[in-house]
Amino acid sequence: MPSKIGVVGLGYVGLTLTAALAEKGFTVYGADVSPAILDSLSRGRPHIFEPGIDDIFANRIGKDIFVSTELPADVEVAVISVSTPVDDITRRPNLANLAAAARAVAAACRPGTLVVVRSTVPVGTSRNVVLPELQAAWGDDVKLVMAPERTIQGQALRELVELPQVIGGLDEASLAAGVEFFSGLAQTIQTVSGLETAELVKLTNNCHTDLIYSFGNEIALIAERHGLDPLEVIRATNVDYPRPDIAKPGYVGGGCLSKDPYILIDSAGDRPPFLVGKARELNEYLPIHVGETIVKMLKEARGRSLGARLAVLGWAYKGWPATDDMRGTPIATMMRVFSAAGITVIGHDPLVSDDVIRQYGGEPVSLDKAFTDADAVLIINDHPDYRAIRIPDILGGAKPAFIYDSWRVLDEAAVRAAGIRYAGLGYLPAVETAAVAA
Repeated sequence: MPSKIGVVGLGYVGLTLTAALAEKGFTVYGADVSPAILDSLSRGRPHIFEPGIDDIFANRIGKDIFVSTELPADVEVAVISVSTPVDDITRRPNLANLAAAARAVAAACRPGTLVVVRSTVPVGTSRNVVLPELQAAWGDDVKLVMAPERTIQGQALRELVELPQVIGGLDEASLAAGVEFFSGLAQTIQTVSGLETAELVKLTNNCHTDLIYSFGNEIALIAERHGLDPLEVIRATNVDYPRPDIAKPGYVGGGCLSKDPYILIDSAGDRPPFLVGKARELNEYLPIHVGETIVKMLKEARGRSLGARLAVLGWAYKGWPATDDMRGTPIATMMRVFSAAGITVIGHDPLVSDDVIRQYGGEPVSLDKAFTDADAVLIINDHPDYRAIRIPDILGGAKPAFIYDSWRVLDEAAVRAAGIRYAGLGYLPAVETAAVAA
């Protein structure tokens, strides 16, 4: 069993893996090119929010977790977990970070070191991009596996242990080394026939999630056109019905779901998938649609959008499990719509810092002021703090004209009883039925 592990790339994937490995008794050497990240981690302060990792780094940094710009030569396993971003214009994956990481591993480590690709990549990348870099330095003495990360933010430390770890190897020796290593972390190992199969497993997981969420959003948009409640439709559809449940409508973001469909499309070559691109297109359209709906509702309620104040609750891409991750957040798209309409946006998020809210164009406010200092309120994510809101307690003398509750976490009856119009994704009850009492 190897004991000294290197992790190249200390973003979300690398950071959580480092913490989980250290908890299992491994000595972990993390490498990153960012001086700011290395400085923060060297003081035991993770730069990313994830339950549990703060304590692990505070207690283990300098003991069995070490960070630097490069790996020591004597690590027995080198895990590559660098980002593989998708170009905003072409939507093609950029694999420069991955190639650079493979070169760095080949230069720093000894031939025969087990190399694990953990980054999400197009099918064929481990063999066609990583392997040549290793062979150029090590010849044929290469052990290489693809072992995708499949955790959900907010539960990563648990899922790294409990989820089956899929492993595909370059050859039998590589696969055996990969199984031996990950058996020290994960409870279950699922081997597959090769590198490419493991690459496609990760893409299949995330793109299927994007697709099933898109269908719930499709139903919501259709329900809205007919004045129906999409949650009523979906609840009735799912009750004691033996086929797969329909997902509730909701925004689909994050570092994986907002880019991995494009990586799968790239993997398909000159025969694009029929469904994946359309599902992503729909999910990317939803924040635009909501933004435009908010502008229309403000004009109806206040006679204008220019100069109106909109309170936005929830700037991270999701509320539960809680995160501060802004990758793929719907507010980034919505802000362009709001700015064009002349709307002033004030914002609140339990985990996202005031500085980040300002960077995205918002004015940070407290939760209570969001309901008293705005013409309207938009709830974007379902953080538990928002689920706990009691409308009678949070309202002041000045009330918003409407609350657009994207995840339907508030008490609709209480909102309407307060004389405030209530709406949600695909759900726009008429004004006259919403404003029942002042």
